[in-house]
Amino acid sequence: MRPRRIGTLLSLRRSRALALSSCLALLSVAAVDSAVAQQAAPAARAAAASPVVTDGNARFEVLSPTLVRLEYAGDGAFQNGTTFNAVNRSFPVPDFTTDVSADGYREITTSGLTLRYKQGSGPFTAANLTVTMAGTGVTAKPAFPSYCTVNSACEGENSLLSGYGVTAYDHTGHTGSGFVAGYEHTGSGLTQDVSAVPSTGDYRLWVRYSNAAGGTGTLSTRVGSAAGPALSLPATSSWNAWSTAFTTVHLTAGTNTLSIVQNSGDTGRVNIDSLAVTPVGTTTYPAASTALTTTGYGAGPTNTLGGWSRTLDNPATLPVPEHPGILDRDGWYLLDDTRTALLSGSHTVTDRPSHGAQPYQDGYFFGYGQNYKQGLADLNSLTGGTNLLPESAYGVWYSRYYGYSTADYENSLLPTFRSTNTPIDWLVVDTDWKSPTQWNGWNWNSTLFPDPQGFLNWTKQQGLSVSMNIHPTIDSSDPKFAAANSRAGGLLPDGGSTYAFDWSNPAHLAAYLDLHQPFEQQGVREWWLDYCTNCGASTASDPHVGPDNLINQAYVDDAEAKGLRGFSFARIGGSEEGGDDSSYPIGPWSERRNSMQFTGDTPATWDMLAFEAKFTAAEAAAGISNVSHDIGSFHGGHLADDLYARWVQFGTFQPVDRLHSDHGDRLPWNYTGAAAASAESFLRLREALVPYTYTLAERANATGVPIVRPLYLDYPTQDAAYSATGEYLYGDDVLVAPITSPNDANGNGSASVWVPPGSWTDYFTGRTYTGPATVTITDPLSQMPVLIKAGGILTTRTDYVDNQGQRPLTQVTVNVAAGADGSFSLYSDAGEGTGYRSGQATRAPLSWNEAARTLTIGAQTGSFSGAPTSRAYTLRLSNSQAPTAVSVDGVQVPETAWSWNVNRRTVTVTTGALPLGSAHTVTLSGSASANPASGEVIGAGGLCLDVRGGVADDGTAAQLWGCNHSAAQQVAYQADSTVRVLGKCLTATGGGTANRTPVSIAGCSGAASQTWTHRTDGSLLNPASGRCLDVPDGTTTPGAVQLQLYDCAGVTAQLWKLPPGAVSGPGALCVDVANADPASTTPVQLSGCNGTDAQRWSAPGDRTLRTFGKCLDAVGGNTGNGTRTQLWDCNGTGAQVWESRADGTLFNPQSGRCLDDKDNGQKAGDPLQLWDCNGTAAQRFRLG
Repeated sequence: MRPRRIGTLLSLRRSRALALSSCLALLSVAAVDSAVAQQAAPAARAAAASPVVTDGNARFEVLSPTLVRLEYAGDGAFQNGTTFNAVNRSFPVPDFTTDVSADGYREITTSGLTLRYKQGSGPFTAANLTVTMAGTGVTAKPAFPSYCTVNSACEGENSLLSGYGVTAYDHTGHTGSGFVAGYEHTGSGLTQDVSAVPSTGDYRLWVRYSNAAGGTGTLSTRVGSAAGPALSLPATSSWNAWSTAFTTVHLTAGTNTLSIVQNSGDTGRVNIDSLAVTPVGTTTYPAASTALTTTGYGAGPTNTLGGWSRTLDNPATLPVPEHPGILDRDGWYLLDDTRTALLSGSHTVTDRPSHGAQPYQDGYFFGYGQNYKQGLADLNSLTGGTNLLPESAYGVWYSRYYGYSTADYENSLLPTFRSTNTPIDWLVVDTDWKSPTQWNGWNWNSTLFPDPQGFLNWTKQQGLSVSMNIHPTIDSSDPKFAAANSRAGGLLPDGGSTYAFDWSNPAHLAAYLDLHQPFEQQGVREWWLDYCTNCGASTASDPHVGPDNLINQAYVDDAEAKGLRGFSFARIGGSEEGGDDSSYPIGPWSERRNSMQFTGDTPATWDMLAFEAKFTAAEAAAGISNVSHDIGSFHGGHLADDLYARWVQFGTFQPVDRLHSDHGDRLPWNYTGAAAASAESFLRLREALVPYTYTLAERANATGVPIVRPLYLDYPTQDAAYSATGEYLYGDDVLVAPITSPNDANGNGSASVWVPPGSWTDYFTGRTYTGPATVTITDPLSQMPVLIKAGGILTTRTDYVDNQGQRPLTQVTVNVAAGADGSFSLYSDAGEGTGYRSGQATRAPLSWNEAARTLTIGAQTGSFSGAPTSRAYTLRLSNSQAPTAVSVDGVQVPETAWSWNVNRRTVTVTTGALPLGSAHTVTLSGSASANPASGEVIGAGGLCLDVRGGVADDGTAAQLWGCNHSAAQQVAYQADSTVRVLGKCLTATGGGTANRTPVSIAGCSGAASQTWTHRTDGSLLNPASGRCLDVPDGTTTPGAVQLQLYDCAGVTAQLWKLPPGAVSGPGALCVDVANADPASTTPVQLSGCNGTDAQRWSAPGDRTLRTFGKCLDAVGGNTGNGTRTQLWDCNGTGAQVWESRADGTLFNPQSGRCLDDKDNGQKAGDPLQLWDCNGTAAQRFRLG
């Protein structure tokens, strides 16, 4: 997060045993029996009892129809243990056959591929091994990057790198995927095994290099552990110009380990492109191979898809170079695991045994063809399930490089989150918390945090998880230095007073982790492993496991030993010495199961936002799911309004949504107007999306398919799916296309969106697109392009929560795009701990049947402590006509339970709490072009207002009867305040006004006896009599009594639930939910009356006004003049009580004020507020 480090740490490369606690207990790996392993597989069998086929010194392990382990041991010493990468080889044995062909090839055939290896031909090469993928016709000739032979140019970036040696890309003219830079510090270098040395003797060791530093550079060589001759490297004309040089080394027959390093007497300051070993008389440098794209950890064809990077820190240019993952459009990849350290079940890390002068190879061939998801599934099974973070981690994070104090957090920051209804789950405390130095201190800064325990107790009470920034060194002035140095047996001097840790040394690692324990005991949940200038140079000296990989695994193990769900919050797959572009022969594979990737210090530019939109999906090619960007960027103080709002929108549909900056403005209240409103709305949406995002995260854990997916995973046969990199899938059925360019003069932004085949409906606007097609979608700051596929289901939490731990998930909105069948299974668990691994979780299947127009909510399966037993659902069906009726579990529901929006073509249905142990259905029937103008009026005992016998004659009694949806119960409350049914008006018989005057129907005449005022307490008042419609004596026997007038008493016998209708107000406008957005906190305003769902209010009798299943609410429960109103979860508070008064005002008793049109503007868009009751036109409202 701070400027890059240029340090002086001598990085010692050595093999040590590393004790780590168990993290992957469930990934028990069955070792292959050595006797079985040595046996050649029987010929031509239909199904194998063992996945292992041994052929001389070659061993094959068929793990799946599309994944085969390739192992060659010249000494016959095969490896059965698990490695840091390959933690699981206990796959179900797939069907396959094996035989030896007439031309001497070992053949293995599965349903996905056919492998051919020339018997007795030695290590695997492109000359003796082919694999043909079924169905694609592609034949692969895989090669191991780790395998370097005499007379071959071996790419330097594929070797083992030490010290500050790093793969670089910033010059031209190199071969392979990059070159080795970093020869600027003692201890930096590369190491490469060279095989097939024909006989003992002298050979030329060549390097291809560049040297524009001026003068001749020097490096040292080493053969095995013996020092070799120096290399002299004359200057080249530029860093883009490459030359060759050689020295003579003495080698033994077979395999030799060669190193090219910078020792203390060397000048360094050169770049190495490749190396080669040739006979002494050779004068020509071998040509580089261009057949494959290679790295130290694997090789594949040149049609690479996506890629990964350790970080996006301060990029010199965009796009940032990305290392390949396993996905390639040719459909195959070879993961080279040859040099990766072993990882025991107890997580002890050791180097592999030496094979002496004999060659050794160990790798995994992925042959997925165009089934890219299968490739990711194989990777997931082999290297461990994608890390399932705590559920709260998929909510909202906030951090800022700023010296906040306890008082700032408690008295200013969090209260503003709460008062603006902005959710927050994770609070990240940046580096200023530390003492005696703010960068690498291991004590609380008592000035900022005088009572650390009190602060952490407070965060717990507020439902916040706390993460603390850490820079992994220690200063000698630190009070904890002496104990740490002693426990480590001597730390590594890193210049000045700073000391570093070598995490490959068990004592160093233990000392390092010990420093964390007091803070964790106080309540710190997570550590943000960061680096900075001269304070972050700890490393792992064992070159067979990358420093990032090792420490990230250690953080996971440490947390899980405490019963927590372990994850590392850090950069991935490289090292700080190696820099931002570093990668190691271990690759990124272990990071999938361990890390929440912090992508580092990014600039505040539109180009960076656009690149991040591509980057997260690109990393899917390496199976990396939990990517966390600095939302809003690290650099840049106050952003342009549109840039800020669009970045927050982007974060809403990312795996992790973490606002962060360097003293910058990243909170909604740092902005005004549309930008602030947009940011608040999208952060709330992010919190509402947690149930959906968490389900995707669990699926990533189980299947390897990341939360954010490139389009080609689902549409591999569509060429546009490979080029539409500015958009991605958020689950299979939700397409997200962030707007990554400035707004136009009208305040709108646009994105060019490739719409995949099928029908897709915009989540925000309801507009439907048909693909495949490329369209331009233009949105104001309040919206962004998010499309749901026909039949797709997007679940959100219905009620607002400050954080995920505030309430169980008892209210869920099921957003469905009509047009096709679809399904989704909603996953839940305790959200923390490891119980989910033993089945402590629930799944609630949801499915939409287009023909039946039915949402089926399947019976929930599974359980966990604290799981809810019932849940209320809201169906939001887009791309739909209005129904004429809606049924829940086969029972038609009243019109108060559903509504339709003509502009967005969206039906909203709300249910009560339904038991989760049984299945339920929500069915729409009929078709209409508007919301119904009439419906049932439900009275005492759940019976309906009814015309006796269904007879439309004048004088026919009004009564209660069982609800049956007949014409005699289709009641309309009209704008003229009449109540109409069967074409007649509800009438106080004979114009009577006394108590017990019977009520019947009669021809509508405009008489006072036919006028009724609908009030918020559910009563129907007849103004002429001053009395209310009443059920005599509260009788609930159907048809037993005729309805009457009686003194209004607010009793059940006078409570009538009318069909929803408009609430008209000043200027003949209607009370309206802004943008028809059903989310809590949506402003309530005046708008032109349009009959849509945003204006269909019901009064259930408790003095609330409801629509979308939510209540009209005074914001924050405030009572002062000018308090705005909003839509909010119904909660029974005084902020949601509105009393109908005789003068037409809606009075809020809690505040003593009335609902009011601000400034009596009487125009669309006027916000509604609380104001002193004054009886003016600004406060006159009529319930429909």
